[in-house]
Amino acid sequence: MARSLSHLWELFEPVVKGMGYELIEIEYHPNPNYGVLRLYIDKESGIEIEDCSDVSHQISAILDVEDPVPGKFNLEVSSPGMDRPLRRLEDFQRFTGEVVKVKTGMAFDGQRNFKGRLNGIDGDLVIIECENKEVRLPVTAIDKARLVPDFDKK
Repeated sequence: MARSLSHLWELFEPVVKGMGYELIEIEYHPNPNYGVLRLYIDKESGIEIEDCSDVSHQISAILDVEDPVPGKFNLEVSSPGMDRPLRRLEDFQRFTGEVVKVKTGMAFDGQRNFKGRLNGIDGDLVIIECENKEVRLPVTAIDKARLVPDFDKK
């Protein structure tokens, strides 16, 4: 489905962007009965249910015409939430100073899971301070990255 996910990005991102939103992530979870196709969207002023409904309506039309996803599935459009996924270098730059959880595809210094303060980027490297040690990870090596919500922040 990796090729299909990149195809979905190509189909959906221009439409979502044209509506004034940022497409944050696309997830597809197939299931023999009903799979789930989930899109996360955002905008500077935040996401409300009407935003999700509007984007869902537009994406449904694309899905009806293009039929890029096999089988039956439910389409869900959501805000990225407090534990927002990070994908692009711009995401890591934007959220510099926040605490993140990162999972890599291969081990770096014997580990694949990192949690720490995001110190920004340097070229194509994501810089995270983990336990008073700076870790530099190539963005291409990162499988998943999310913000860690700070419920004490005011």
